[in-house]
Amino acid sequence: MNIFVTILLMMTIGALIGGFTNYIAIKMLFRPYKALYIGKWRLPFTPGLIPKRRDELSTQLGRTIVQHLLTPETFKKRFFNEEMTRKTERWIQKQLEVQVFQSPRTINGWLEGVGQHGIDARVERKLDELVDRQALALADYIEGKTVGELIPDKWKDETELKLVQGAKYAIDRGSDYFSSLEGRATIKNFLDEFLASRGRIGNMLHSLIGESRPIVDRIQPEIIKFLNSPRTFEFAVTLAYGEWEKFQERKADELLGEFDFKPALHTVKQYVKETANVEGRLNATLAETWPTGVEWTRTNFTPLVTEFIFQQGEEKLEETLLKIDIEGMVKTQVDSLPLERLEELVLGISQRELKMITALGFVLGGVIGIFQGLLSLMMNTI
Repeated sequence: MNIFVTILLMMTIGALIGGFTNYIAIKMLFRPYKALYIGKWRLPFTPGLIPKRRDELSTQLGRTIVQHLLTPETFKKRFFNEEMTRKTERWIQKQLEVQVFQSPRTINGWLEGVGQHGIDARVERKLDELVDRQALALADYIEGKTVGELIPDKWKDETELKLVQGAKYAIDRGSDYFSSLEGRATIKNFLDEFLASRGRIGNMLHSLIGESRPIVDRIQPEIIKFLNSPRTFEFAVTLAYGEWEKFQERKADELLGEFDFKPALHTVKQYVKETANVEGRLNATLAETWPTGVEWTRTNFTPLVTEFIFQQGEEKLEETLLKIDIEGMVKTQVDSLPLERLEELVLGISQRELKMITALGFVLGGVIGIFQGLLSLMMNTI
């Protein structure tokens, strides 16, 4: 009976020593939070291990996270992949459609939102200035040049062809006209007016020849014969060519100087403004002004913007991570975390395991106690 009590007592004492020792060791990871002093002498093992090595712990934790957890490769695999690219592209396109193309705001409203007012008047002034600049540029260009120097060669060839065709057309039309009753009546009227305008001589001639019809009968065929003569055609073409050559030799600026272009310039400005319809366009929504805008952005704009964002993000990733200084952020956060909260966090994560360590201390202490009891009995027996 004494042997059993001895062994039980030794086992109990060993278990208490082992378990309590492990319990104290676990507590000493954090406790005490601050160093304890007797006078000027600091008690050993104060403060606890983690408070004492807190700076080293935070530094090593930040370095470990940067070097092994939040590395550039980790971010690239997580964010710079095809799935994330498609999601981003869909999100950008959705925002464009909802916030821009489906918005009831007019283009003028968008511009006023960024502090741009009176855009319609400013644009119309710019249009007037553009027309004025073009007019001045045209005047500078033609200054000192002849009409022939300004007209393209192709236009000259076409004009010369049209002169020949025009001369033939005019002669044919004249021949047809004087062959008709209307043309005959015109000849008679011209003859009567001619005789009447000659006063007494005209009256005398009129009394001698009587009615003008016989003369008209003789003049009409001669006029038609004259018009159908090849020499008449050659004369008309030569005359037209001569005038065309004279026209080409004229100075363009002198020719234009004979005209008042101010009304024409004003008309051009009005036409440009009416065609541009600046006020109407600015007072319409973007969807009304640009009906195909959604499809265009989906095909041409959003993919390029998304590609640019991801390309720049991937190129600047390492530089950005260095600027963010994740290691420093982690160290700062760990250093600023209250020790009570840090202890609660660590113990909360590993509470079960720490309890098992304490229990293991009890078990090992008990086993050692039993072994010591048996060893003590064996020594006493010997």
